[in-house]
Amino acid sequence: MSKQCLLVLIFALLNLAARADHSADIEQLVKPVFDAKEMVGCVVGVTEGGKHEIYSFGEVHLGAGDKPNGDTIYEIGSLTKAFTGTMLGDMVNRDEIKLDALLQDFMPEGVKLNVAKDQPIKIVDVASQSSGLPRMPDNMNPKDPKNPYADYTPELMFEFLGKHQLRRPPGEYEYSNLGMGLLGYILAAKAGQSYEEFVMERICGPLKMNDTRITLSGEQKKRLAPPYNAELGDAENWDIPTFAGAGALRSSVNDLLKFADATLGDDDQPVAKAVHEAWKPHCGKPGEIRVGLGWHQARDGATWWHNGQTAGYTSALFVYPPKKLAVVVLSNTASEHTTPLAERIVQSALGMKPEALAIRKTVEVDAATLKSYEGMYALSLVFALTISAEDGKLFAQATGQDKARIFPKTASEFFYKVVDARITFEKDDDGKVKKLVLHQNGLDMPGIKVPMPEAKASP
Repeated sequence: MSKQCLLVLIFALLNLAARADHSADIEQLVKPVFDAKEMVGCVVGVTEGGKHEIYSFGEVHLGAGDKPNGDTIYEIGSLTKAFTGTMLGDMVNRDEIKLDALLQDFMPEGVKLNVAKDQPIKIVDVASQSSGLPRMPDNMNPKDPKNPYADYTPELMFEFLGKHQLRRPPGEYEYSNLGMGLLGYILAAKAGQSYEEFVMERICGPLKMNDTRITLSGEQKKRLAPPYNAELGDAENWDIPTFAGAGALRSSVNDLLKFADATLGDDDQPVAKAVHEAWKPHCGKPGEIRVGLGWHQARDGATWWHNGQTAGYTSALFVYPPKKLAVVVLSNTASEHTTPLAERIVQSALGMKPEALAIRKTVEVDAATLKSYEGMYALSLVFALTISAEDGKLFAQATGQDKARIFPKTASEFFYKVVDARITFEKDDDGKVKKLVLHQNGLDMPGIKVPMPEAKASP
Protein backbone atom coordinates (compact mmCIF):
# COMPACT_ATOMS: atom_id res chain seq x y z
CA MET A 1 0.00 0.00 0.00
CA SER A 2 1.38 3.44 -0.90
CA LYS A 3 2.05 6.06 1.75
CA GLN A 4 -0.61 8.27 0.16
CA CYS A 5 -3.26 5.54 0.31
CA LEU A 6 -2.28 4.74 3.90
CA LEU A 7 -2.74 8.39 4.91
CA VAL A 8 -6.14 8.48 3.21
CA LEU A 9 -7.19 5.29 5.05
CA ILE A 10 -5.99 6.63 8.41
CA PHE A 11 -7.86 9.90 7.82
CA ALA A 12 -11.04 8.01 6.87
CA LEU A 13 -10.82 5.81 9.98
CA LEU A 14 -10.29 8.84 12.24
CA ASN A 15 -13.25 10.56 10.63
CA LEU A 16 -15.46 7.50 11.11
CA ALA A 17 -14.38 7.30 14.75
CA ALA A 18 -15.31 10.94 15.28
CA ARG A 19 -18.69 10.39 13.66
CA ALA A 20 -19.29 7.29 15.78
CA ASP A 21 -18.54 9.33 18.92
CA HIS A 22 -21.13 11.91 17.89
CA SER A 23 -23.56 9.12 17.13
CA ALA A 24 -23.17 7.57 20.56
CA ASP A 25 -23.61 10.91 22.34
CA ILE A 26 -26.67 11.85 20.31
CA GLU A 27 -28.19 8.39 20.73
CA GLN A 28 -27.79 8.70 24.50
CA LEU A 29 -29.56 12.06 24.50
CA VAL A 30 -32.41 11.11 22.18
CA LYS A 31 -33.10 7.57 23.43
CA PRO A 32 -35.01 8.55 26.63
CA VAL A 33 -37.50 10.55 24.57
CA PHE A 34 -38.37 7.57 22.38
CA ASP A 35 -38.25 5.11 25.26
CA ALA A 36 -40.95 7.23 26.90
CA LYS A 37 -42.89 7.37 23.58
CA GLU A 38 -42.80 11.17 23.53
CA MET A 39 -42.07 11.46 19.79
CA VAL A 40 -43.04 9.65 16.60
CA GLY A 41 -39.87 10.54 14.74
CA CYS A 42 -37.10 13.09 14.40
CA VAL A 43 -33.99 13.85 12.39
CA VAL A 44 -30.86 15.44 13.84
CA GLY A 45 -28.39 17.28 11.64
CA VAL A 46 -24.94 18.48 12.70
CA THR A 47 -22.57 20.63 10.67
CA GLU A 48 -19.12 21.23 12.06
CA GLY A 49 -16.42 22.82 9.96
CA GLY A 50 -18.57 22.22 6.90
CA LYS A 51 -18.94 18.46 7.50
CA HIS A 52 -22.51 17.17 7.78
CA GLU A 53 -23.83 14.35 9.93
CA ILE A 54 -27.43 13.08 9.82
CA TYR A 55 -29.02 10.92 12.52
CA SER A 56 -32.56 9.57 12.28
CA PHE A 57 -34.84 8.26 15.03
CA GLY A 58 -38.32 6.77 15.23
CA GLU A 59 -40.73 6.62 12.32
CA VAL A 60 -42.30 8.79 9.66
CA HIS A 61 -45.72 7.15 10.10
CA LEU A 62 -46.63 5.90 13.55
CA GLY A 63 -46.43 2.10 13.62
CA ALA A 64 -45.10 1.76 10.06
CA GLY A 65 -41.43 1.37 10.91
CA ASP A 66 -40.40 3.75 8.10
CA LYS A 67 -37.39 5.70 9.31
CA PRO A 68 -37.04 9.39 8.39
CA ASN A 69 -33.92 10.79 6.74
CA GLY A 70 -32.27 14.06 5.84
CA ASP A 71 -34.69 14.60 2.95
CA THR A 72 -37.86 14.07 5.01
CA ILE A 73 -39.86 17.30 4.99
CA TYR A 74 -41.41 18.93 8.07
CA GLU A 75 -43.26 22.11 8.92
CA ILE A 76 -40.71 24.31 10.71
CA GLY A 77 -43.14 26.83 12.24
CA SER A 78 -41.54 29.86 13.87
CA LEU A 79 -38.08 28.89 12.67
CA THR A 80 -39.40 30.71 9.59
CA LYS A 81 -38.81 33.94 11.54
CA ALA A 82 -35.04 33.45 11.20
CA PHE A 83 -35.55 33.50 7.42
CA THR A 84 -37.67 36.66 7.67
CA GLY A 85 -35.00 38.36 9.77
CA THR A 86 -32.31 37.27 7.32
CA MET A 87 -34.27 38.70 4.37
CA LEU A 88 -34.62 41.98 6.25
CA GLY A 89 -30.85 41.94 6.77
CA ASP A 90 -30.41 41.44 3.02
CA MET A 91 -32.72 44.37 2.23
CA VAL A 92 -30.78 46.55 4.66
CA ASN A 93 -27.51 45.58 2.99
CA ARG A 94 -28.96 46.44 -0.43
CA ASP A 95 -30.24 49.77 0.91
CA GLU A 96 -33.80 48.73 0.05
CA ILE A 97 -35.15 49.50 3.52
CA LYS A 98 -34.02 51.32 6.65
CA LEU A 99 -34.25 49.73 10.07
CA ASP A 100 -35.43 53.03 11.54
CA ALA A 101 -38.23 53.33 8.98
CA LEU A 102 -41.59 53.90 10.65
CA LEU A 103 -44.04 51.00 10.60
CA GLN A 104 -46.83 53.51 9.97
CA ASP A 105 -45.33 54.28 6.56
CA PHE A 106 -46.10 50.70 5.45
CA MET A 107 -49.75 50.74 6.48
CA PRO A 108 -52.48 50.89 3.82
CA GLU A 109 -54.34 54.14 3.35
CA GLY A 110 -56.81 54.69 6.15
CA VAL A 111 -55.01 52.48 8.71
CA LYS A 112 -53.46 54.45 11.56
CA LEU A 113 -51.55 52.67 14.33
CA ASN A 114 -52.67 53.59 17.84
CA VAL A 115 -49.24 53.84 19.45
CA ALA A 116 -48.51 54.21 23.15
CA LYS A 117 -47.18 57.45 24.62
CA ASP A 118 -46.85 58.92 21.12
CA GLN A 119 -43.81 56.72 20.46
CA PRO A 120 -43.88 55.35 16.89
CA ILE A 121 -42.94 51.76 16.04
CA LYS A 122 -39.95 51.24 13.76
CA ILE A 123 -39.19 48.29 11.51
CA VAL A 124 -36.32 47.31 13.80
CA ASP A 125 -38.72 47.15 16.76
CA VAL A 126 -40.91 44.65 14.94
CA ALA A 127 -37.94 42.54 13.82
CA SER A 128 -36.42 42.42 17.31
CA GLN A 129 -39.67 41.41 19.05
CA SER A 130 -39.85 44.69 20.96
CA SER A 131 -42.59 46.56 19.10
CA GLY A 132 -45.31 46.33 21.74
CA LEU A 133 -47.58 44.49 19.30
CA PRO A 134 -49.48 41.61 20.95
CA ARG A 135 -48.61 37.99 20.34
CA MET A 136 -51.73 37.45 18.25
CA PRO A 137 -54.64 39.56 16.95
CA ASP A 138 -57.98 39.10 18.67
CA ASN A 139 -60.10 39.02 15.51
CA MET A 140 -59.24 35.47 14.45
CA ASN A 141 -62.34 33.33 14.02
CA PRO A 142 -61.20 30.36 11.93
CA LYS A 143 -63.72 28.23 10.08
CA ASP A 144 -61.50 25.25 10.83
CA PRO A 145 -59.91 25.48 14.31
CA LYS A 146 -57.51 22.70 13.32
CA ASN A 147 -56.10 24.96 10.60
CA PRO A 148 -56.46 28.28 12.43
CA TYR A 149 -54.51 30.63 10.13
CA ALA A 150 -55.84 29.42 6.78
CA ASP A 151 -58.62 32.00 6.36
CA TYR A 152 -57.02 34.94 8.19
CA THR A 153 -56.64 37.62 5.53
CA PRO A 154 -54.46 40.74 5.18
CA GLU A 155 -57.67 42.78 5.43
CA LEU A 156 -58.39 41.30 8.86
CA MET A 157 -54.79 41.93 9.95
CA PHE A 158 -54.93 45.60 9.00
CA GLU A 159 -58.40 45.95 10.49
CA PHE A 160 -57.00 44.76 13.81
CA LEU A 161 -53.96 47.03 13.58
CA GLY A 162 -56.16 50.05 12.94
CA LYS A 163 -58.33 49.37 15.99
CA HIS A 164 -55.85 47.99 18.53
CA GLN A 165 -54.53 50.35 21.19
CA LEU A 166 -50.97 49.45 22.13
CA ARG A 167 -50.53 49.20 25.89
CA ARG A 168 -46.85 50.17 25.95
CA PRO A 169 -44.28 51.83 23.67
CA PRO A 170 -41.53 49.92 21.87
CA GLY A 171 -38.41 48.75 23.69
CA GLU A 172 -39.44 45.80 25.84
CA TYR A 173 -39.17 42.19 24.64
CA GLU A 174 -42.55 40.63 23.89
CA TYR A 175 -42.72 37.78 21.38
CA SER A 176 -45.24 38.54 18.65
CA ASN A 177 -46.36 36.23 15.86
CA LEU A 178 -48.46 39.13 14.60
CA GLY A 179 -45.40 41.36 14.40
CA MET A 180 -43.23 38.92 12.47
CA GLY A 181 -46.11 37.91 10.22
CA LEU A 182 -46.69 41.58 9.47
CA LEU A 183 -42.98 42.12 8.82
CA GLY A 184 -42.83 39.24 6.33
CA TYR A 185 -45.89 40.62 4.56
CA ILE A 186 -44.38 44.12 4.37
CA LEU A 187 -40.99 42.97 3.08
CA ALA A 188 -42.49 40.74 0.39
CA ALA A 189 -44.90 43.48 -0.69
CA LYS A 190 -42.03 45.97 -0.94
CA ALA A 191 -40.17 43.46 -3.15
CA GLY A 192 -43.31 43.02 -5.28
CA GLN A 193 -43.48 39.29 -4.55
CA SER A 194 -45.30 36.75 -2.42
CA TYR A 195 -43.45 35.73 0.73
CA GLU A 196 -42.61 32.36 -0.81
CA GLU A 197 -41.23 33.95 -3.99
CA PHE A 198 -39.22 36.37 -1.87
CA VAL A 199 -37.59 33.71 0.31
CA MET A 200 -36.86 31.54 -2.72
CA GLU A 201 -35.13 34.42 -4.52
CA ARG A 202 -33.09 35.73 -1.60
CA ILE A 203 -32.20 32.54 0.32
CA CYS A 204 -33.36 29.21 -1.10
CA GLY A 205 -32.28 29.81 -4.68
CA PRO A 206 -28.72 30.98 -3.92
CA LEU A 207 -28.19 28.16 -1.40
CA LYS A 208 -29.86 25.49 -3.57
CA MET A 209 -32.36 24.75 -0.79
CA ASN A 210 -34.79 23.03 -3.12
CA ASP A 211 -36.97 21.50 -0.38
CA THR A 212 -37.63 24.70 1.58
CA ARG A 213 -41.01 25.85 0.40
CA ILE A 214 -44.52 26.77 1.48
CA THR A 215 -46.23 25.10 -1.46
CA LEU A 216 -44.95 21.56 -1.97
CA SER A 217 -44.81 19.66 -5.25
CA GLY A 218 -46.46 16.26 -5.56
CA GLU A 219 -43.12 14.55 -5.02
CA GLN A 220 -42.35 16.69 -1.97
CA LYS A 221 -45.74 15.94 -0.45
CA LYS A 222 -44.77 12.27 -0.50
CA ARG A 223 -41.74 13.15 1.65
CA LEU A 224 -43.74 15.35 4.05
CA ALA A 225 -43.93 13.54 7.40
CA PRO A 226 -47.51 13.49 8.74
CA PRO A 227 -48.14 15.60 11.88
CA TYR A 228 -48.77 14.21 15.37
CA ASN A 229 -49.78 16.04 18.54
CA ALA A 230 -48.06 15.76 21.92
CA GLU A 231 -50.06 12.62 22.71
CA LEU A 232 -48.99 11.04 19.39
CA GLY A 233 -52.48 11.46 17.98
CA ASP A 234 -53.15 12.63 14.44
CA ALA A 235 -52.83 16.37 13.89
CA GLU A 236 -53.44 18.64 10.89
CA ASN A 237 -51.11 20.52 8.59
CA TRP A 238 -51.30 24.30 8.84
CA ASP A 239 -51.69 26.84 6.05
CA ILE A 240 -50.45 30.32 6.99
CA PRO A 241 -50.94 32.71 4.06
CA THR A 242 -51.03 36.13 5.75
CA PHE A 243 -48.57 35.39 8.56
CA ALA A 244 -46.26 33.41 6.27
CA GLY A 245 -43.19 35.26 7.59
CA ALA A 246 -43.99 34.04 11.10
CA GLY A 247 -44.30 30.33 10.47
CA ALA A 248 -45.30 29.01 7.04
CA LEU A 249 -42.12 27.35 5.74
CA ARG A 250 -41.57 23.63 5.34
CA SER A 251 -38.06 22.22 5.05
CA SER A 252 -35.72 19.26 5.58
CA VAL A 253 -32.62 18.78 7.71
CA ASN A 254 -30.43 18.63 4.60
CA ASP A 255 -31.74 22.01 3.46
CA LEU A 256 -31.44 23.61 6.89
CA LEU A 257 -27.82 22.45 7.15
CA LYS A 258 -27.16 24.40 3.95
CA PHE A 259 -28.72 27.44 5.61
CA ALA A 260 -26.63 26.83 8.73
CA ASP A 261 -23.44 26.61 6.67
CA ALA A 262 -24.29 29.96 5.07
CA THR A 263 -24.74 31.56 8.51
CA LEU A 264 -21.25 30.34 9.43
CA GLY A 265 -19.66 31.60 6.22
CA ASP A 266 -17.08 34.38 6.20
CA ASP A 267 -17.35 35.06 2.48
CA ASP A 268 -19.16 37.85 0.67
CA GLN A 269 -22.16 35.86 -0.48
CA PRO A 270 -25.31 37.92 0.14
CA VAL A 271 -26.98 35.35 2.42
CA ALA A 272 -23.97 35.23 4.79
CA LYS A 273 -23.81 39.03 4.89
CA ALA A 274 -27.57 39.19 5.48
CA VAL A 275 -27.34 36.80 8.43
CA HIS A 276 -24.49 38.76 9.96
CA GLU A 277 -26.60 41.90 9.69
CA ALA A 278 -29.49 40.02 11.32
CA TRP A 279 -27.17 38.93 14.14
CA LYS A 280 -26.58 42.46 15.40
CA PRO A 281 -28.51 42.66 18.71
CA HIS A 282 -31.21 45.31 18.98
CA CYS A 283 -33.09 44.18 22.09
CA GLY A 284 -31.84 42.86 25.42
CA LYS A 285 -28.65 43.23 27.44
CA PRO A 286 -25.48 41.09 27.55
CA GLY A 287 -26.03 38.06 29.77
CA GLU A 288 -29.72 37.99 28.87
CA ILE A 289 -31.53 36.61 25.84
CA ARG A 290 -31.02 39.18 23.11
CA VAL A 291 -32.72 39.57 19.75
CA GLY A 292 -31.29 40.73 16.42
CA LEU A 293 -33.47 40.69 13.33
CA GLY A 294 -35.69 37.66 13.85
CA TRP A 295 -32.87 35.64 15.45
CA HIS A 296 -32.38 35.14 19.21
CA GLN A 297 -28.98 35.18 20.90
CA ALA A 298 -28.49 32.89 23.90
CA ARG A 299 -27.19 34.09 27.25
CA ASP A 300 -23.67 32.91 26.36
CA GLY A 301 -23.45 35.84 23.95
CA ALA A 302 -22.30 33.55 21.12
CA THR A 303 -25.07 31.11 20.14
CA TRP A 304 -27.80 32.25 17.75
CA TRP A 305 -30.99 30.23 17.50
CA HIS A 306 -34.66 29.93 16.73
CA ASN A 307 -37.21 27.19 17.14
CA GLY A 308 -40.74 26.54 15.95
CA GLN A 309 -43.92 24.58 16.42
CA THR A 310 -47.16 23.96 14.59
CA ALA A 311 -49.98 21.55 15.44
CA GLY A 312 -47.92 18.45 14.74
CA TYR A 313 -44.30 19.50 14.25
CA THR A 314 -41.40 21.03 16.17
CA SER A 315 -38.09 22.43 15.00
CA ALA A 316 -34.91 23.97 16.39
CA LEU A 317 -31.75 25.45 14.89
CA PHE A 318 -28.75 26.42 17.03
CA VAL A 319 -25.65 28.05 15.51
CA TYR A 320 -22.37 28.42 17.42
CA PRO A 321 -20.03 30.52 15.23
CA PRO A 322 -16.81 30.24 17.34
CA LYS A 323 -16.55 26.52 16.45
CA LYS A 324 -18.29 26.69 13.06
CA LEU A 325 -20.92 24.41 14.60
CA ALA A 326 -24.67 24.18 14.07
CA VAL A 327 -27.37 21.68 15.06
CA VAL A 328 -30.80 21.14 13.51
CA VAL A 329 -33.56 18.98 15.01
CA LEU A 330 -36.86 18.43 13.19
CA SER A 331 -39.72 16.30 14.49
CA ASN A 332 -43.22 15.45 13.28
CA THR A 333 -44.51 15.65 16.85
CA ALA A 334 -45.67 18.71 18.81
CA SER A 335 -43.15 17.87 21.51
CA GLU A 336 -41.62 19.99 24.25
CA HIS A 337 -38.37 18.05 23.89
CA THR A 338 -37.12 19.23 20.49
CA THR A 339 -35.48 22.48 21.57
CA PRO A 340 -33.88 21.06 24.76
CA LEU A 341 -32.54 18.17 22.66
CA ALA A 342 -30.95 20.54 20.15
CA GLU A 343 -29.39 22.56 22.95
CA ARG A 344 -27.93 19.45 24.60
CA ILE A 345 -26.58 18.17 21.29
CA VAL A 346 -24.72 21.46 20.82
CA GLN A 347 -23.28 21.14 24.33
CA SER A 348 -22.26 17.54 23.63
CA ALA A 349 -20.54 18.51 20.37
CA LEU A 350 -18.58 21.15 22.33
CA GLY A 351 -17.25 18.49 24.68
CA MET A 352 -19.65 19.04 27.55
CA LYS A 353 -21.52 16.22 29.26
CA PRO A 354 -25.16 17.37 29.38
CA GLU A 355 -27.64 15.29 31.30
CA ALA A 356 -30.33 13.46 29.36
CA LEU A 357 -33.79 14.99 29.40
CA ALA A 358 -35.89 14.18 32.43
CA ILE A 359 -39.19 12.82 31.10
CA ARG A 360 -42.01 13.84 33.39
CA LYS A 361 -44.54 11.23 34.46
CA THR A 362 -48.25 11.84 34.94
CA VAL A 363 -50.70 10.78 37.65
CA GLU A 364 -54.43 10.11 37.58
CA VAL A 365 -56.72 12.94 38.73
CA ASP A 366 -60.44 12.39 39.24
CA ALA A 367 -62.99 14.20 37.10
CA ALA A 368 -64.44 16.24 39.99
CA THR A 369 -61.04 17.72 40.81
CA LEU A 370 -60.43 18.60 37.16
CA LYS A 371 -63.87 20.22 37.00
CA SER A 372 -63.04 22.40 40.01
CA TYR A 373 -60.21 24.04 38.06
CA GLU A 374 -62.43 25.27 35.22
CA GLY A 375 -62.71 28.99 34.67
CA MET A 376 -60.86 32.09 33.53
CA TYR A 377 -57.80 33.30 35.45
CA ALA A 378 -56.55 36.85 34.84
CA LEU A 379 -52.76 37.23 34.97
CA SER A 380 -52.92 40.88 33.84
CA LEU A 381 -55.41 43.33 32.38
CA VAL A 382 -54.84 41.90 28.90
CA PHE A 383 -53.76 38.30 29.48
CA ALA A 384 -55.73 35.40 30.91
CA LEU A 385 -55.76 31.61 30.97
CA THR A 386 -59.04 29.79 30.40
CA ILE A 387 -59.08 26.30 31.91
CA SER A 388 -61.52 23.64 30.72
CA ALA A 389 -62.03 19.95 31.49
CA GLU A 390 -63.03 17.59 28.70
CA ASP A 391 -63.28 13.79 28.79
CA GLY A 392 -61.04 13.42 31.82
CA LYS A 393 -58.41 15.83 30.43
CA LEU A 394 -57.53 19.41 31.39
CA PHE A 395 -56.85 22.15 28.83
CA ALA A 396 -55.49 25.69 29.08
CA GLN A 397 -56.00 28.44 26.53
CA ALA A 398 -54.04 31.67 26.82
CA THR A 399 -55.33 34.93 25.39
CA GLY A 400 -54.72 34.94 21.64
CA GLN A 401 -53.32 31.42 21.61
CA ASP A 402 -54.48 27.92 20.81
CA LYS A 403 -55.91 25.59 23.43
CA ALA A 404 -53.38 23.05 24.73
CA ARG A 405 -53.69 20.08 27.02
CA ILE A 406 -51.93 20.26 30.38
CA PHE A 407 -50.85 17.06 32.14
CA PRO A 408 -51.05 16.26 35.88
CA LYS A 409 -47.75 15.86 37.73
CA THR A 410 -49.74 15.92 40.98
CA ALA A 411 -53.40 16.58 41.71
CA SER A 412 -52.73 20.34 41.71
CA GLU A 413 -49.64 20.77 39.51
CA PHE A 414 -49.89 20.41 35.74
CA PHE A 415 -47.39 20.79 32.92
CA TYR A 416 -47.51 21.49 29.21
CA LYS A 417 -45.92 19.21 26.66
CA VAL A 418 -45.98 21.78 23.88
CA VAL A 419 -43.96 24.41 25.80
CA ASP A 420 -41.75 24.45 28.88
CA ALA A 421 -44.33 25.70 31.36
CA ARG A 422 -46.28 24.55 34.41
CA ILE A 423 -49.52 25.57 36.13
CA THR A 424 -50.21 25.16 39.84
CA PHE A 425 -53.73 25.53 41.21
CA GLU A 426 -54.21 26.92 44.72
CA LYS A 427 -57.21 26.73 47.05
CA ASP A 428 -58.38 29.41 49.46
CA ASP A 429 -59.29 28.76 53.10
CA ASP A 430 -62.82 27.82 52.02
CA GLY A 431 -61.38 24.97 49.92
CA LYS A 432 -62.34 26.52 46.58
CA VAL A 433 -59.90 27.02 43.72
CA LYS A 434 -59.63 30.77 43.11
CA LYS A 435 -56.05 31.12 41.93
CA LEU A 436 -53.42 29.55 39.71
CA VAL A 437 -49.73 30.27 39.14
CA LEU A 438 -48.13 30.01 35.70
CA HIS A 439 -44.47 29.00 35.95
CA GLN A 440 -42.62 29.90 32.74
CA ASN A 441 -39.27 31.40 31.74
CA GLY A 442 -38.15 31.51 35.36
CA LEU A 443 -41.18 33.56 36.41
CA ASP A 444 -44.07 32.70 38.71
CA MET A 445 -47.12 34.58 37.45
CA PRO A 446 -50.28 34.43 39.58
CA GLY A 447 -53.73 34.45 38.01
CA ILE A 448 -56.94 35.25 39.87
CA LYS A 449 -60.18 33.50 38.91
CA VAL A 450 -62.60 35.97 37.33
CA PRO A 451 -66.13 35.67 35.88
CA MET A 452 -66.20 34.25 32.37
CA PRO A 453 -67.22 36.79 29.69
CA GLU A 454 -70.72 36.33 28.33
CA ALA A 455 -70.95 34.71 24.91
CA LYS A 456 -71.81 37.13 22.12
CA ALA A 457 -75.28 36.71 20.73
CA SER A 458 -75.49 35.44 17.17
CA PRO A 459 -76.70 38.05 14.66
